[in-house]
Amino acid sequence: MTMTSTKKPFSFSARQLVCCSTAVLLAGCGTVTPVPFSNTEIQERVVQDLQTMYADQEPMAGPITFHEASARALKYNLDYRLKLMEDALSKSLNDVASYEMLPRLVAGAGYVNRNNDSGGRSIGIEDRIESLRPSTSQDRERTLSNLTFSWNALDFGVSYYRAQQKADQVLMSEERRRKVVQNVLQDVRNSYWRALGSQRLIGRVDVLLLRVNQALERAKRVQRDGLMPQPQVLAYQRALLDAVNLLTLRRQDLELARAELSALMSVQPGTRYTLADEKEQALPAVPTNFDALERMALEKRPEIMEEWYRKRVTENDIKAAKILLWPNVSVDIGPQYDSNQYNYNSHWVDAGVRLSWNMLKLTQLPALEKAQTNQNKTDDMRRMALSMAVLTQVRVGVQRYGLALSELKFAEESLRVDQSLLSFAQAAAKTQFDSELEVIRSEARALLAEYQRYASYSNAQAAWGRLYNSVGLDVLPQTVDGHDIKTLSSSMERTMAEWEAATFKK
Repeated sequence: MTMTSTKKPFSFSARQLVCCSTAVLLAGCGTVTPVPFSNTEIQERVVQDLQTMYADQEPMAGPITFHEASARALKYNLDYRLKLMEDALSKSLNDVASYEMLPRLVAGAGYVNRNNDSGGRSIGIEDRIESLRPSTSQDRERTLSNLTFSWNALDFGVSYYRAQQKADQVLMSEERRRKVVQNVLQDVRNSYWRALGSQRLIGRVDVLLLRVNQALERAKRVQRDGLMPQPQVLAYQRALLDAVNLLTLRRQDLELARAELSALMSVQPGTRYTLADEKEQALPAVPTNFDALERMALEKRPEIMEEWYRKRVTENDIKAAKILLWPNVSVDIGPQYDSNQYNYNSHWVDAGVRLSWNMLKLTQLPALEKAQTNQNKTDDMRRMALSMAVLTQVRVGVQRYGLALSELKFAEESLRVDQSLLSFAQAAAKTQFDSELEVIRSEARALLAEYQRYASYSNAQAAWGRLYNSVGLDVLPQTVDGHDIKTLSSSMERTMAEWEAATFKK
């Protein structure tokens, strides 16, 4: 008996033709041409960025003190605000990682269409004779839907360790934020006192530069008229030119100090403000409690804490890899629906439990154990090396502070001598040209000595700030955005005084 079968000719329905045409059209549109921003868009972005950078800042109502400058820098400094955003992002990612431990609940729906019937026929196994005519039990068009609850033991274990890593990364982000705070405070301490010296001296420097230039012109006339010996008048000109050079260089330093402070406080360029002409803060004596300072640095330095949290992150990487070595249990359950009219039951519930184990993965266990041991040793050694560097910074910071105080004392002594010489020169000045030049030279030396004294004081303040930084002191409240500048300034001033009284003592 010959087997016979009937096949319908292959044909496309209108719906299938539309789907295929759409797919071909989309495939032809796969090329994307780069489109640069237009000049108008760039200009709009610049305007918007400038508005955002200086938005929502408290106005400068009066002279700014050191602590107010520090508070303004921390509240509005863009680097610090960037770290706050990164901290918030880390916390958000941690929340997302926590949800990854939940089981999956997947809803699905679909539409199935074919151009002919699926059908089938039956033949005898032994004689290969067809016993039934071709038939089908499935519609050409049908819809499917399901809602499946799925839980996987290995996925849960890996997600748990990943969530722990995200939590540790939040803590690492917080330590980086602390470091930015400490660096900003150190920069403000350095720039503020130099900027205050600029405010006090720059006007006097300009006046003296004008007088020196006038004296140079007179010296040239004296040289042309032959009223003084050539070597003497040239020596005076040389001295005046040296004074002009030094005064010009110092004037540039004074202007840059104010520009740096403005940048730290995120002050819009061109904004006029005045620093409080306050009495200089008394500098503490050089601390001698090295053991206490070193222990505090090892406990509080953000870099060491960040490195310690990083060790936990790498440990959880190994633990997540170990989880994948063991048997996996998965549970799936959920209602199903199929619109096929030939089904006896169109609605039903599927449930299943599966156990699987890739036993060959166990061969990775010794390598993972060894990797974990080596990783821990590496992390510990990196932290030890960092701790050694921190201890060195504390010792060097104390020594630099002592040297800065010695330099300040020397600068004050030099200023005293130059001011005395200026008084003598002014008292002895007569109408002679050489006496006038000597007064100008003495004034230039005295002003440079005063500048050097301000520079030495700011260097001592900077060295004191580096000592703060080396031990990882925190001077901020937990939140910054909820405080105005005055409140934040008072809190910082009180915290600094308490730390200095309790920590930096002999």
